Amino acid sequence: MAYMGKILRVNLSDKSIKKEDFPKELAKQYLGGRGLASKIFFDEVDPKVDPLSPENKLIFATGPLSLTNAPTGGRYMVITKGPLTGGIASSNSGGFFGAKFKATGYDMIIFEGKADKPTYLFIDDQTVELRDASHVWGKGTEDTTDILVAESGHKKANVACIGPAGENLVMFAAIINEKTRAAGRTGVGAVMGSKLLKAVVVASGKFKTPLDAPEEFKAAVKANIKTIRENGVTGEGLPALGTKVLDNIINELGGYPTRNFQESVFEGVDEMSGEALVEKGYLIKNVACYACPIACGRKVTLPDGAEGEGPEYETGWAYGPHCGVNDLISITRAGFMCNNLGMDTISAGVTVGTAMELYERGIIKKEELGPGPELKFGSAEAIIYYTKLMAYRQGIGDKLAMGSYRMAESYGHPEYSMTVKKQEIPAYDPRAVQGQGLAYATNNRGADHTRAYLISPEVLGIPEKLDPQQNEGKAKHVIDSQELTAIVDSAGLCVFTEFALSPEDYLTMLNNATGFGWTLEEMMKAGERIWNLEREFNLRAGIETSLDTLPKRLLEDKIPAGPSAGNTNRLSSMLGDYYKERGWTKDGKPTQEKLKELGII
Repeated sequence: MAYMGKILRVNLSDKSIKKEDFPKELAKQYLGGRGLASKIFFDEVDPKVDPLSPENKLIFATGPLSLTNAPTGGRYMVITKGPLTGGIASSNSGGFFGAKFKATGYDMIIFEGKADKPTYLFIDDQTVELRDASHVWGKGTEDTTDILVAESGHKKANVACIGPAGENLVMFAAIINEKTRAAGRTGVGAVMGSKLLKAVVVASGKFKTPLDAPEEFKAAVKANIKTIRENGVTGEGLPALGTKVLDNIINELGGYPTRNFQESVFEGVDEMSGEALVEKGYLIKNVACYACPIACGRKVTLPDGAEGEGPEYETGWAYGPHCGVNDLISITRAGFMCNNLGMDTISAGVTVGTAMELYERGIIKKEELGPGPELKFGSAEAIIYYTKLMAYRQGIGDKLAMGSYRMAESYGHPEYSMTVKKQEIPAYDPRAVQGQGLAYATNNRGADHTRAYLISPEVLGIPEKLDPQQNEGKAKHVIDSQELTAIVDSAGLCVFTEFALSPEDYLTMLNNATGFGWTLEEMMKAGERIWNLEREFNLRAGIETSLDTLPKRLLEDKIPAGPSAGNTNRLSSMLGDYYKERGWTKDGKPTQEKLKELGII
C-alpha cells in the first residue's frame, strides 16, 4: 500500500516508453523516493560512468507519503550521478509537481540514453509521450513553464524543467518546477541538459495514494499537524520570516560566513535579513507547498515590479554576506535570476564570492573580466552581472560555470574554494558549529546542510541543546540525523518537519500508510541502509575517504573576530568516532560484513 505500483522507463535514444511493475520487495528495505531510486540506480549504473554521458540515468521518484495529507507530503527527488561531485546525487524539491506526478499512477520515472533533439515528456493520466521541445530550448524556466502549460490544455498542469544553465551544462544547474521550486544541488539539471531533456509536463492525474489503515493514518496526521503548528520553529519562526529567520541568529552566534569564509560576522545583516524583507515591504504573502502546514515560502515583489519567491536563507547568504553584499534588492534579484536560468543558488553565489577573493588577491586579472564590473566584495552589480555570464558560459562565466573548486583549481589555488567533495559549503561556518562541520565532511553528496542539520541541536536546542564547541559525542548525533533524514526524504516529506516531529511520529504515519509493521529499529535500519548504499556507490565511483574533510581554512585559520573568535573546526577529533560508530573500517569504508548485514551485497 501507499505505492501506485508502476514505474515509467523512458529511453530517450530510441524513444521507447515502458511501464514496469514497482519493486515492492525492495520498498520495505529502501522505502521509496531517495532510497529506492538510489538502490535502482546502484544496481543499473556503472559508478565510473561520465555523469554527462548517455549512459548515466536520471530518476524522478516520489515516496509512499507523497500525494497524501501527511504534513509536507508532496516532495519528489531526482537521483543521478552528479557532475559537480562525481558521486551519487539526490536532489529534493517541493511545490506541487511531485504529488501531481504520483496522481498519474506512477511512482517513478527512469530516463535513459539521450534524445536526438530537444525533447520533453508529456503525461496526462495514463497517456505518456515524448514531444519536441525545440521551441522552448534556450528559454528560461518561467517562459518554458508558461508555454508548456498552455500547450498541455490544462491550466493546472505542472512543469519541471531546466533553463539555459542546464542546457549549457553548468555543473550546478538545477531542475525547477513551478518556476520557483528547485531540485537544486549537485548539478542534476546539467544531466537533464546532457540528455536534451528540457522538461517533464504533468497535465492531470486522477489517482489517490492507497493507504493501509486510512483512519489511523488520518488520526496520526492530525496529531502531527498540531505538533508542527505548536512548535516554535515550524509554527512561528518559519511562517513569520521564512528560512531567513536564521540570519540574525547565526550572525549573533558568530557563524555567518562572510567574504568567502574569511570572517564569520556580517556587519550588514540588518539590511538583508528576514526582518528587513518584511520591513521594507517586499514580502507580499506566505507560500505553501502541497499539504504543508508551515508555509515558509515567500512571495516577493521588488520596487520595480519584479516578482518571484525568496530569497531564502541560503540564497540570501550566498549572494549577500558571502559576497559582502547587503543590498537586499540585488540579492533578491540574483535569486530570481537563478530560478529562471536554472541554477543552484548556493553554488552560484559561493562561486561568485570565491572569484571575488581570487580577484582581490590578484589571481584573477582585471583584463579577464572584459566589460564587466570588478569582482570586488560588496559589489551588488557584480553578483547580477556574473550570474548571467555563468548560465550562458560567456567570458569568465565559462570558468565560473565549473563551480568554485574547478574554477579556483584552474588558477592553481583550489584552497580558496570552500567546498567538500567539490560542492560548495552552505551558510554555517563549521568553526562555530563543530557537529555541522562533521556532517559536511561525511556527507554523501558533498557539503550540504539538509542531510544532517546539526544546527538544530547545536544552535536551536532541538530536540536537545548541545554545546556547539563540544566535539565528544557529536558523531552519534550526526549519524542519527543522517539516517532520519534519509527516511524523511524517501517517504516524500520535507526535512523541516524534523524540527517538530520525532522518529516515532514518522514511524506511525509510515506504518499506517504502507502496512509494513516496522519497529522503530527497523525504520532506522532502512535509513542506515540507504546511507551505506550511497557511500558504497561513491567509493566505487572513485571518491576516496580522504575527501571526508573540510577546506584548510576552516581547519587551520581561526575565526578572526566575533562571538566565535579563535575557533577552528576540530574535525580530526570526531572523524574516527564517526567511522567507528558506523561500523566502518578505520579509513572510512563500509566493511563487507556491514554491507551484508544491510543486504546491500
